[in-house]
Amino acid sequence: FENVPAGLGALTTEAALPGIAALVVFSGFLELVLWKDDVNKDPGDFGDPLSWGESSINVERAFELNNGRMAMLAVLGQFAAELVTGK
Repeated sequence: FENVPAGLGALTTEAALPGIAALVVFSGFLELVLWKDDVNKDPGDFGDPLSWGESSINVERAFELNNGRMAMLAVLGQFAAELVTGK
């Protein structure tokens, strides 16, 4: 792996293709087979699979959604900084 560039350049190497393909296949499997949406629930509401208590999940759901949105923006900012600076 010493010849693999850092950052987004690593995605364009030949060594990255099997990993990217595995991620696409695995995430596709999860989306299409395991995480099916129920028409009677809100999108993304999969209930309480570990029985931790519905009340705590409903309260923390907004926090988790906001944290996930902020994380996505942070990653996009890192990608933009790398593309602009080349580092």
